[in-house]
Order: sequence, then C-alpha cells, then structure tokens
Amino acid sequence: MTKKSYYQNMSYKEELINSIEPNFIFKKKPINRLKLNELRDENKKFSKIEQIVELKKLINSIQNCNLKDRSKNLVLGDGNINSPIMIVGEAPGLEEESKAKTFQGEVGILLEKMLLAINLKRKDIYLSYAVNFRAPEDRKPTSQEIKRYSFFLKQHISIIDPKIIIIFGSTAMEAITGLNKRVSDERGKCKEIILKNKTYPLIITFSPSYLIRFPDNKKFSWEDLKKIRQKILDLKIKV
Repeated sequence: MTKKSYYQNMSYKEELINSIEPNFIFKKKPINRLKLNELRDENKKFSKIEQIVELKKLINSIQNCNLKDRSKNLVLGDGNINSPIMIVGEAPGLEEESKAKTFQGEVGILLEKMLLAINLKRKDIYLSYAVNFRAPEDRKPTSQEIKRYSFFLKQHISIIDPKIIIIFGSTAMEAITGLNKRVSDERGKCKEIILKNKTYPLIITFSPSYLIRFPDNKKFSWEDLKKIRQKILDLKIKV
C-alpha cells in the first residue's frame, strides 16, 4: 500500500498513519526534498546511489522498533546496483549483522554455488533482504514486522528496477507477494508483482540458510534453479 504525500504544514493523527502502514512514527520536522515521497515522484531526477542512501536514512529513522533497537547494523543491500537480477533474502543473521553485508559465511558460500550452477556470479547480482535488521536469536520475523519492512522493500525494488526477482524463503515471499504459505507450496512458480505501474516477474525458492539446515531439499532447489535459468533466457536477460 502506498501512502499519500502530506504537506509540511498538514497535521495528522497517529491513528490515521497506523491505519495506512503499521506503527510508523515520523518526526514532525520539515521534510527533506530527497525523502521517500520525493523519490517516488521524481526518482528519475536522482541516481540509484542517491536514492539508496536516502532509503537507508529513512529506515534508520524508524522509532519504536524492536528489531532495529536490538540490532547492531542495518543490512540494506549490496552487489551490482545496475544488475537486471535482484535477490531478496529473508533477514540478516549474526554474521551479516556484524559485517553489515548480505549472505556471509557458510550461507554466502552456498549462495555462490547455487548461482554458479546456473552460470551466474555473485558480483553481477544485486542482493537484499525483506527485513533489514537481524531478529533476536535469528527467529523468523513476525507478520507485523514483515509488513512494516515490506513498505521499504518495495521502494528498494523500484529503485533497483530489476528485470527479474529471485525470492529466497517464506519471509521474503510474504513481504513481496503477501502470501503467508510454505515455500514448498509456491517454489518454482513464475509470478508477477506490480509496483508503481511496472510489472516485475519473480520466482520463489528455498533460502540457502534453509538448505543448510535441511539439505534434503537441495534436489528441489536445483529444479527451481533450472527454472530460474530458463526464465532468464526467455526474458533475454544479459548479466
């Protein structure tokens, strides 16, 4: 859901804001012209890097968020900012949080193997998360937390503007599609979402961290990867 822009001198009630997006708290000060509303209306005016910087500032300005308050670092995204392929994972873990980078350690190694299996290299992809802060004890984010951060994720996708999105895990699936189901029920299916009047194709599969915990599912992941590769070829995407 997209919020309407508000003039600087317009007052609004917290109840109204929370009915549009869950539990956002904004500071009552003049709006910086590069903030999110301006980016939505004039995103062609600024570079992707400038828009990412402003999005990161906006996420860091969130108040009354347990995830943010208990996390050491925000993990937004990294990789090739101009890539036609965007990967959306679930949420950072301990290693990602400590380095403020996506898909680190054993998870990162498996990710690279998965990409190489379909002739892709990590350096050519843009990687991000559905939720930008590590959840305590690496628990799964709640539906409320997923919904809150999905607002920013959709802005993130619009900025990167990929030609295809690869979704890793149920948290990312729920954040982007709204589906609160098991990945095993939706994996390998080609779907679409529409953001700002633009259609983005996507494919859902298991996350590398899940495959490390449940290696028997790697055979299903391989089937999904082949479908992802075929979709890339069908869309004539060059990386």
